[in-house]
Amino acid sequence: MSIRRRIASVEGVAAVRAVLAGADDRTTVATASRYLLEQLADEAEGHTVEVRVPPFGAVQAVPGPRHTRGTPPNVVEMDAATWIALATGSLGWDQAIADLRVTASGQRATLAEHLPLRWETMEP
Repeated sequence: MSIRRRIASVEGVAAVRAVLAGADDRTTVATASRYLLEQLADEAEGHTVEVRVPPFGAVQAVPGPRHTRGTPPNVVEMDAATWIALATGSLGWDQAIADLRVTASGQRATLAEHLPLRWETMEP
């Protein structure tokens, strides 16, 4: 099942490409971050891990037990630059954890097997 996208593929892919080319304005970074969060929710469909990229967005993803109330037991949080690097493959999960660029709490709070995303196959 695919999520309902809020950001069109054309706009999202263009924003990711712009950030990878050096754009750092808030609007472009926000669009790229949100688009990649939507892509994660699509590729790793589920509700086991809440992935947060403040202040731009959060999604629940990864198959497994569903979280329904209160603070999620599995949370992954990072800044936008780290998220975009992980999602596009320019940074590996283990390195991001080792460099303390990601906070991950909970037994299932990992995205290692779901990254990088296949965003580049989404042609505008």
